[in-house]
Amino acid sequence: MPKSKQKTISVPRGFLFAAGDGGLRTHGSGPDVGLAYSLVPARVAALFTANRVKAAPVLVSERHLRASRHTAQAIVVNAGNANCATGAHGMQAARDCARRAAALLKIPASQVLLASTGVIGVPLDLRRITDLLPALVRRMHPEGWSSMARAMLTTDTRPKVVSRLFTIGGRRITILGMAKGAGMIYPRLKPSATMLAFLFTDAVVEPQFLQRAAARACELSFNRISVDGDTSTNDTVFLMANGMAGGRAIGEKSAAAEKFFDALVAATQELAMALVRDGEGAKKVAEIRVEQARSEKQADAIARAIALSPLVKTALAGADPNWGRILSAAGNAGVQFDPHRTDIYLNRMRVCRHGGAAKFNEAAASKLLQAKDVLIRVTLRQGSAQARFWTCDFTADYIRINASYRT
Repeated sequence: MPKSKQKTISVPRGFLFAAGDGGLRTHGSGPDVGLAYSLVPARVAALFTANRVKAAPVLVSERHLRASRHTAQAIVVNAGNANCATGAHGMQAARDCARRAAALLKIPASQVLLASTGVIGVPLDLRRITDLLPALVRRMHPEGWSSMARAMLTTDTRPKVVSRLFTIGGRRITILGMAKGAGMIYPRLKPSATMLAFLFTDAVVEPQFLQRAAARACELSFNRISVDGDTSTNDTVFLMANGMAGGRAIGEKSAAAEKFFDALVAATQELAMALVRDGEGAKKVAEIRVEQARSEKQADAIARAIALSPLVKTALAGADPNWGRILSAAGNAGVQFDPHRTDIYLNRMRVCRHGGAAKFNEAAASKLLQAKDVLIRVTLRQGSAQARFWTCDFTADYIRINASYRT
């Protein structure tokens, strides 16, 4: 069998990366501390978890962004320890980590952002990070993105990295994105095993547009996926724009805004789909598409309810065309609709008609559900709005992985 062609990754101007092994992981080996650095201060758009329990790196990063007026030059990330629910010790560790990195890079501490992923409630041994930082600073390099992407992983089976190249005003613009996440994945990000995503661009972007573009791109990507319905305490998205490509600033009303936004959405959606495909124990990806709804809000609520249903996800795992579970989940979404007007399709096969059983071949439907990609389409016949959501199946491997995560 011929080897698949490896994806080419492009790096934006002025960004350097490095990673190393600090011994923070309890499972596996390889790098677990990563460093990203911009040669010049970059404008930053940030979105953090909606979970009311927030990890120390989230809280410290929020404070740094307020102090720096949303500029930064560095990100320090670690796997193996979430530094969450660790009290004053955890907050001090996060602050000290930023200060140590800032001293080595000769930048203000407020220019350093932090992200962590791993076990909650275990004190962080900060020396495992700070003792490694001098070596990381020495070997920062544009091609270090690969090792940094691996340093973010926990139960992931592979790194997730994408890049997009496009031109604006004759200047080449690059967006590089990397993400991690396989479990505890149901991001509900808002402006102000975990989902982390870092995006880097050399475009010149106005601050307000950068934040709005990041928020909308996340709404169309990370906020529309789920592996298990659990929102992490550490979910973080950073978008850094250092402007080293030059040219006019991209603003809300500029001609280049749509081109930049489309490239950003393409990058975040590819990363989001990679997270779902690498969900813990996942064998299949399902797109939930709700159509002909009264509003996008109604469609979104129903799509989410279906995607989050353990009964729907286990039926997917068993290739069971149990459409009743889908209809029941829709009815549990907390929004009004008429089930007697509702049709449900598995790929192109209608299995539910007007809220009741449709005539279909059970064996053929089961065969459709054996595919790696499944489309569940729900037609409400109430309007023209629609929404999409992506999830994966629940398998016995998910239970095995999470039943022994600490032990």
